[in-house]
Amino acid sequence: MRKLPFLMLLFLAVSFSALAQNKDAILGKWLNPSGEGQIEIYKKGDKYFGKLAWMKEPNLNGKPKLDAKNPDENLQKRALLNLEILKDFVYDGSKWTDGTIYDPKSGKTYSCNLSLKSTDVLNVRGYVGISLLGRSETFRRVK
Repeated sequence: MRKLPFLMLLFLAVSFSALAQNKDAILGKWLNPSGEGQIEIYKKGDKYFGKLAWMKEPNLNGKPKLDAKNPDENLQKRALLNLEILKDFVYDGSKWTDGTIYDPKSGKTYSCNLSLKSTDVLNVRGYVGISLLGRSETFRRVK
């Protein structure tokens, strides 16, 4: 009978540590569906961000590709490599919400939610207005 309280405490401690690790399970590098780029997801404070950490073709005519489609002319001369495209995500207990995703191919920014299908598969849902009006893509973890 003395083992029962100990086992319950051990189970409780393991459960809390699993929950604590779960919110950071998204951290790391992810390959986009086309295989042209990798997004590195990292944490600043309690929020999650992602930058374009690798590109299959980072240069055009020997010079770094720029954010030429950005509607803000002041930002059109910044390089795409290392550009922060995921911003301000918060973990809500099962997914990462309330963030935005920037699409450098169109220059548009969308609301976005992120969720893990497995430890190596990330669902990225970009949308305008409500999540039902959007598009999902699947990113794979870089090993």
